Amino acid sequence: MRSVLCRIWRLTMLSASGPGAWIGLLLFGVVLALQFIDVWVDVQMIAWYKRFYDALEQVDAAAAIRELWVFGGIVAMSAAIFLVSDYLRKRLLLRWRSRLTDKALDTWTDGHAYWLLRPGLSPKSVDNPDQRVAQDCNRFVELFLHETLDVITRIVALFSYIVILWNLSDFVLTLPVFGNDLAVPHYLVWLAFIYVAISSVFTHLMGRPLKSLVFRQEKREADFRYALIQLRDNAAEVAFSKGESAERRRLANRFDGIRQNWNRLIGREFLLGLFTRPYYQSILRVPLFFSLPAYFAGAVTLGGLMQLSGAFGRVTQTLSWFIFSYRSLAEFAAVAERLDDLFASAQNPAPMPDTPMAIQRSHSGDDVLRVTDLELYTPQNRALAPVQDFALAPGGRVWIRGQSGQGKSTLLSAIAGLWPYGRGQIEVPQGDTLYLPQRPHLFSEGLAAAACYPHDPATIPEARLREVLSCLGLAHRLENLNVTGPGALEGLSMGERQRLALARVLLLRPTTVVLDEATSALDAAAEAHVLTLLRRELPQATIICVAHNEPFALAPFDIWQVGEPYETERKSA
Repeated sequence: MRSVLCRIWRLTMLSASGPGAWIGLLLFGVVLALQFIDVWVDVQMIAWYKRFYDALEQVDAAAAIRELWVFGGIVAMSAAIFLVSDYLRKRLLLRWRSRLTDKALDTWTDGHAYWLLRPGLSPKSVDNPDQRVAQDCNRFVELFLHETLDVITRIVALFSYIVILWNLSDFVLTLPVFGNDLAVPHYLVWLAFIYVAISSVFTHLMGRPLKSLVFRQEKREADFRYALIQLRDNAAEVAFSKGESAERRRLANRFDGIRQNWNRLIGREFLLGLFTRPYYQSILRVPLFFSLPAYFAGAVTLGGLMQLSGAFGRVTQTLSWFIFSYRSLAEFAAVAERLDDLFASAQNPAPMPDTPMAIQRSHSGDDVLRVTDLELYTPQNRALAPVQDFALAPGGRVWIRGQSGQGKSTLLSAIAGLWPYGRGQIEVPQGDTLYLPQRPHLFSEGLAAAACYPHDPATIPEARLREVLSCLGLAHRLENLNVTGPGALEGLSMGERQRLALARVLLLRPTTVVLDEATSALDAAAEAHVLTLLRRELPQATIICVAHNEPFALAPFDIWQVGEPYETERKSA
């Protein structure tokens, strides 16, 4: 319980802090004040019960009609309070969700946590971070507002209701116990606490496994959604490979996990409901039954009985908050655990144990890229192929070659400052570095945004953008330059996607360019044209090229061999 409360406290501080925090606190205070006013309205309703039923018992039509008007006023006031409170609560929900989401995004992206916490790179990878940011931030604030406002209001209301019930039940109930009469003054007050306490214990015993089941259900739902996203993103490859049956098996396996955990979850909810549902159905009736001894003893009138029953019912309902909220409290604890784990893991990504992390990085004073005594390791502490020492001056070009799996991409990650596992020294030049992978990252904001990534396309003159895309053989796509939306980049071949990514080099003009098989989808002539263009337009840029085929258009260039060289044999056609 303590750890759950600590998680909730940390997340609440993140949600309610930051610029304009006082506005959120003010909204929370106003909503809470409206809740208190609603309690006062409820107290008036309790008093109304006595007046109305006494009028009925005395057959006083005028008094009864007058009380009906009073009833209408009470209902109108209660409805107005609810609507205003609900509106302000939703405004507060959006404000605090926005703040928590911003903090989650900052934590997840700063320090490359999104990269370091992938499966295989860290002993504590974070599953489904997209769900935790998009869904759990919203759900946490929603549940926090609901539960905290509810419990604070109920605590305040409880004192009011107990005072009313204490004053109304100022008679003594006499019970025969082992031949003696036991006098119990204000018995309804004690009975309310005993009744709810026993019920709460039963509820917790039967519902205790719900938290872990809800946690697993959220994870498996997210896994299933991610598998569907993967199918959408790789639709062409699946279709050409006729992989529908394999994808169907994969999706079926993910959904089986949902089904199995769902069966356990609904089974536990059913067991819990065997007690809570009858309790919920009877909580409004039981107060009347418990109040009947006072009525039959002549201690109260019919109106007094209804008032007493109403007061007793308010006390038991208020005390039953734990019972009524048990399912949502279990979800609240699960959401808080998932979200707090995201923050904790992203702020201090855990490294793999026993794997060296001694790569020293610094900026070179002469803008020369130097690698000295570099040894790279996999996260599982397996040494990769040796890396030769090298120094690359501004304007230099190098071709990195080697067999697959020898560590070429890992070397690039180490130079970029991403790969933590290894030993040695890396000195990098000042200025911007642009990395282009084999499969470039494109998104639905359109051609302009994809060509300027990660810069804002508004910072690039449209004329320059059109010129560069035309030079790279994308003139036929310019009519869709400013089209945005999910279909903005539909129909682009892999070669066109690589050309679009290469436009970033000409538009952003970085000091260092890393091409990780970034021209693999281009034919020889197109590759030569693009690389010649880069060399001509950026003569002082350092170009690092990873490719299986020799990039003649970058000549002259150095060759860095990673691992053992290929054993090749030239054959005539």
